[in-house]
Amino acid sequence: MRRAAVAIAVLAGGVTLSLRASQLPGGPNDVTALLARVAESVTRYYARAQSIMCIETVRLQALGHDFLSDGSPSRRLDYELRVAWDPSASGRAPEASVHRELLKVNGREPRPKDEPECTDPKPVSPEPLAMFLPEGQKDYVFTMAGRARVGGRAALTLDYKSREAGEAKVSWRKDCFTVDLPGRSRGRVWIDVETSEVLRLDEHLVGMFDYTIPREHQRAGGPLSFTIERVDSSIVYKPVVFDNPEERVMLPASINTLSIVRNSGVPRLRRTQVFSNYRRFITGGRVVQ
Repeated sequence: MRRAAVAIAVLAGGVTLSLRASQLPGGPNDVTALLARVAESVTRYYARAQSIMCIETVRLQALGHDFLSDGSPSRRLDYELRVAWDPSASGRAPEASVHRELLKVNGREPRPKDEPECTDPKPVSPEPLAMFLPEGQKDYVFTMAGRARVGGRAALTLDYKSREAGEAKVSWRKDCFTVDLPGRSRGRVWIDVETSEVLRLDEHLVGMFDYTIPREHQRAGGPLSFTIERVDSSIVYKPVVFDNPEERVMLPASINTLSIVRNSGVPRLRRTQVFSNYRRFITGGRVVQ
């Protein structure tokens, strides 16, 4: 029988390995000031990103025990992607999300019968930098980790973890299941010293997660449980320059994710997302006599 495949959404959190702020020059007050500048940078980014669209190319490859291709064909998906953000939502903190429209499946136009597979990206998903908005920062603990360079630019690094782990949630769609593990991972962010823009964001799961498959989703001869052993992700950002008028915006370049889920249909999966062909849309008007 076919085993269930899995789509994983892991939010930040867990135990961090970072240094205490007192072990680095500046102390904890520098972390607060840095986070304030990052929040301003992310707010500007969301305000601009709403008028920017791009092509997202997703490659999904099942891996063997050696983390090389297991011999099965990879799956390629092309989407038109945009960011949505409503900072004026009454009574609630603004929420940023990524919206996708499927353009091609393995190089061809999608057909009506092309249903999303278990490991495909969701049409709408959370935007990862939302955690750095003032409303999101309160849910995390940040500690200064040191200095580095990313793409030739000087950067400060922060380690982060959630203040508390949330309730694990597993939802099912036919033989696919989606796992949400809030507060079960930890990460590191690289921040541009000059502009306070995020240059890179890495995150990985803390510990393993075991789940007993409900009776109604069990199959004869199939597994009775699954275990999420590992989820690692890395997001890299790059500067994109637009003309008429000239504008520079730091935008996602790629996301690489590796997941290991024991007893799933795809036990080891590498997902690569590459962003290209950025376009900016500017509206204006004039009075005609």
